Amino acid sequence: MSQSVTVFAPSPALRVLVEPTTSGEVEIHLHPGGQGVWVARMAARLGADVRLCLPVGGESGTATVALLAAEGIATRAVGTGSSTAVVVLDHRGFEDEQDAEKADRVAESTATLSRHEVDDLFTAAITSALDSGVLVLTGPEHERVLPADVFRRLAADARAQGAKVVADLSGEALRQALEGGVDLLKVAHDELPGDGEADADDVGELLARARRLRDAGAVDVLVTRAAQPPLVLTGEGAHRLEVPSFTAVQFRGAGDSMSGAVAARLAQGAEVLEAVRTAAAAGAVNVTRQGYGTGHADAVEAVARRVRVHRLD
Repeated sequence: MSQSVTVFAPSPALRVLVEPTTSGEVEIHLHPGGQGVWVARMAARLGADVRLCLPVGGESGTATVALLAAEGIATRAVGTGSSTAVVVLDHRGFEDEQDAEKADRVAESTATLSRHEVDDLFTAAITSALDSGVLVLTGPEHERVLPADVFRRLAADARAQGAKVVADLSGEALRQALEGGVDLLKVAHDELPGDGEADADDVGELLARARRLRDAGAVDVLVTRAAQPPLVLTGEGAHRLEVPSFTAVQFRGAGDSMSGAVAARLAQGAEVLEAVRTAAAAGAVNVTRQGYGTGHADAVEAVARRVRVHRLD
């Protein structure tokens, strides 16, 4: 099996962060971002050969590709008529350091794709997936970015050619991907389809909803529960992951780190429970850092050795 990972990232964004320094000065940082970028970053840090398929356009697109290259992340970029989305966040005077998104949003632009650009992005992703071990499907920033049936077609076509499909989706994109078939679905407890939002502490209800997702087309389901231990449902049964706890610096991005880690390990030939142990460790390490998907491989490996898997049924 190829150890490469293809990441489908329909909504990249150039993030401009204004940060205060301890001396009272100001630092300005430029980072490539968006769910697909954060997933790809963690997979690359764990040794996977990552190919990031994304639409780019304008000055912001040029900067995004250059910054990704500087990180060592290979891109399969599709040119677009509109500029890549940009988010400008000002953290000066903002006290909640555990949620980087709750800053002053000074400016924000969005991006959508034309019919021909959607076709080109699909072609780039499925071509890369043909010789990849894993295809990761990440979601759009909003439903207008591209038609949801793209996720069904990508999932079905990649699996038909022998690649495993990992999905980190919600809403209609999730439903469509399940129709195509998903080998491992990572989903947050508050995004599980069902009647109302599920309680993170209601393990029985969460597993019931996860079983419905398996019936709908997911082989294995990884359910994250914020600060609670993740749950894993496989063909062998239900499991709870006991994960070392660390003081949180930044809550966001843990789920994306988990998706990148599980994709890397599956591409490297790991069994699903071994892969999710590494994923749980990557999520735990992520909360100790400000950046998304920036955990170091040696730290993730050290924490993974302490993750315990408990059978629930």
